[in-house]
Amino acid sequence: MNKRFSVWTVGAVMLTGMIIGFQGKGLISADNIYEQLNKFKDVLVIAEKYYVDEVDTKKLTEGAINGLIEKLDPHSVYFQPQLSQREAENIQGNYQGVGLSIRVLNDTVIVVEPMGGGPAARMGILSNDRIVVIADSTAVGISVDHASRKLRGPKGTKVQITVVRPGVEDNLVYEITRDNISIHSVDVALMVSDKVGYLSVNSFKVTTGAEVERALQGLSAQGMKQVVLDLRNNPGGVMDQASRLADLFLDGGAKGKPRQIVYTKARRPEMEEADTARTGDAFEKIPVIVLVNNGSASASEIVAGALQDWDRGLIVGETSFGKGLVQRQWSLNDGSAFRMTIARYYTPSGRLIQRAYEGKDKSSYQREAFEREEEEGENIDHKTDVKGDSARPVFKTNAGRVVYGGGGITPDYIVKPSTLTENTLNLLRRDMFFQFITAYLDGEGRGLRARHSSDRNNFIRSYQISEELLAAFGSFIEQKEVTNEEKDFEKDLPFIKTRLKAFVGRAFWGNEGWYPVMLEVDTQFQKAVTLLPEAAKIAKLN
Repeated sequence: MNKRFSVWTVGAVMLTGMIIGFQGKGLISADNIYEQLNKFKDVLVIAEKYYVDEVDTKKLTEGAINGLIEKLDPHSVYFQPQLSQREAENIQGNYQGVGLSIRVLNDTVIVVEPMGGGPAARMGILSNDRIVVIADSTAVGISVDHASRKLRGPKGTKVQITVVRPGVEDNLVYEITRDNISIHSVDVALMVSDKVGYLSVNSFKVTTGAEVERALQGLSAQGMKQVVLDLRNNPGGVMDQASRLADLFLDGGAKGKPRQIVYTKARRPEMEEADTARTGDAFEKIPVIVLVNNGSASASEIVAGALQDWDRGLIVGETSFGKGLVQRQWSLNDGSAFRMTIARYYTPSGRLIQRAYEGKDKSSYQREAFEREEEEGENIDHKTDVKGDSARPVFKTNAGRVVYGGGGITPDYIVKPSTLTENTLNLLRRDMFFQFITAYLDGEGRGLRARHSSDRNNFIRSYQISEELLAAFGSFIEQKEVTNEEKDFEKDLPFIKTRLKAFVGRAFWGNEGWYPVMLEVDTQFQKAVTLLPEAAKIAKLN
C-alpha cells in the first residue's frame, strides 16, 4: 500500500509542478494531461511490480522528468534537491557559511581565497592554507563539494577546522562562526589608467545591478571617465538585472518615446514583459565598451544588444552565444525544481538573437557556438564576412547600422584572443601553473608574502618572474611528466611569465592581484582600450 501510495504522490507532484503558476483553463487540455499521467503511472506501477530487479521509483521518476524537460529546448532543465538549493543560492547571491574559496590538489583542500569580510578572513585564514580537519573529521581525500557542504551551515552555528600553514610548525585550529556570505557578481573593478575603469561581471544575480552601480561609483571617485565592461564568459542569469545594468548607461529617451532595453513575447500574455530606460544615472555620458565572447549568453546579450541597438557604445570581442530564451523556475515538494522556457526576448531593434536548436542534440547545439569562423577587424557597419551572417535576419540600430538576429550579438570590432601553442594549452589543462606557484609559495617563495603583500601596486609594477623561477617551473613540469616542447615554451614565454605572476598576485590579493596582471596580455582588452575614442564618437559624446 505504501509503495502504491508513493506512485500516486509522484503523479500528483508532477501534475502540480507542470501547472503551478498557470491558469489551467485555456492553457492545457486537462483530459490530455490526465491521460498522459495515467500512461506514466501504468508504466511505473508495472515496472515496480514485474521488473527483473528491484526498482527505484524515485530514480525512474526523475529520469522521466529529465526526459520530459529535455524534449522542450536546450535551456529548460530539471534540478535535483541539492542542485536546486545551490542554484537558488547562486541566483540570490548569498549563502550561509564561513566564506572560503577552496579547491582540492593532491587530495588536500587548499584555500584559494578567503572571501573579503567573511568570518574566515576575519579569523586570519590565508590563501594557500591547507584544511586537514573539518568538524572533527579528516578533510584529506574528500571532494570540493563534500568540503563545501561541511563548511556551510546556518548563520550563527560554529564549525572547527584545523589548518596546516606552510612555514608554521604547529597545526592551527580555528573555531569559525558561520555568517551570511555574499556571492559577488562583480569579480573586480579597478582603474587601468588615470581615466579608464575596468569592470568584470561574472553573472547576473538579484544583487548584480546594485553591485555594478556601487563599483562604477567607486571607479568614478577615482577619476574614471571611460569604462570597459567585461561580460566575457558571463552565462547570464536574472533578466531584470540585465535591464538595470544597461539602464546605468542609457538615458530615458525623448519625451513620449521611451528608450526600450528589452521586451519579451510569450504564448501567455501574462508572461510578457518590457523594460525601458530612465534618465538620471551618472554614467549615461561616459564612453563604454562591452567585451563579449562565445561564452557570453542570455542576460549578457541583453546588455550588449541594448547598447549596440542604441549606438551607445561599442561591442568588442567574438560573437556571443546566442540565447534569446527566458526561463522561469518552479519548485517541487521534495526540494527539487525545474526551469522552463516561458518566453523569447528581443533587443530594442526587434532582434531575436536565439540560435536555431531544432533537430540538434544538446551537445552539438552548445558546441557550434564555439566553432564559428570569424574574420578579425573593424565591423561597425557589420559588413565583415562572418560565416552564417548572410542567412541571418537583418535589423538596424538607432543610427541605421546593420545588425543581425538569430545567432548572438556580432561585435562592432571582432577581436580574437591570443593564440597559444598546444604545448601551453596542455600546461593549462594539466593545471601546471597553479600547482607550481602553490608549491613555490610553500617553500622558497614564502618570503614573497612578507616582501610584497603590503603594496599591490608596487608588486604589479615591479615584480618579475626571474630566470631561476622560470627554470624551476620547467623542472616542475618535467617532474610531473608533462610534455613540454622547448620551442613552444619560448614562443609563449610572455604569456607564461604573466600567468605565473598572476597566480602569485592572486595568492596575495585575490582577483585584485590577478586581473591587473592578466590584462597585460589580454589582446581583446588591450584593443578595447584603444577603441574608447571610437566608442565616444559612435555614442555622439564628442
